Amino acid sequence: MTKASTSADEPWLTAEEQLIWRSYVHATTLLEDHMDRQLQRDVGMPHIYYGLLVKLAESSRRRLRMTELAMQAKITRSRLSHAIARLEKNGWVRREDCPSDKRGQFAVLTDQGLEVLQRAAPGHVTVVRKAVFDRLTPEQQKSLGEIMQIIAEGLQPNEAGADLPWLR
Repeated sequence: MTKASTSADEPWLTAEEQLIWRSYVHATTLLEDHMDRQLQRDVGMPHIYYGLLVKLAESSRRRLRMTELAMQAKITRSRLSHAIARLEKNGWVRREDCPSDKRGQFAVLTDQGLEVLQRAAPGHVTVVRKAVFDRLTPEQQKSLGEIMQIIAEGLQPNEAGADLPWLR
């Protein structure tokens, strides 16, 4: 929707802003679908599961507290719990109780999960490179990184009580 009558403190997007916004939504939707299809075809998992396996593989002893994993993945605890249940069913992750917190749990990447991740990574990197980096100049890549960092910082407040997915 373009300009219409709104309150002075909430103006509509300009035609140019609307074009940029829709291009962003269009590109990110297509990119996420493209990565999902590649990962489903190659190793039978959606992109979000791949991201969880990567975070576990990069962590100390291939394990993270569930709350920390939800925060790193930027997803709700409920969505994480569902994803971990599916990954457990595949034998790629296991849960372990936290000895210092009776309510806490760790997600642990299994050897089988690491093998699947290692099989998936080359194809995923190829998709990302072709879809994003090969299409941009080095200057555009740098600008994209800076822009995304600014947006992420603005959406992730540090104050107590912030409404963030991993706190829900």
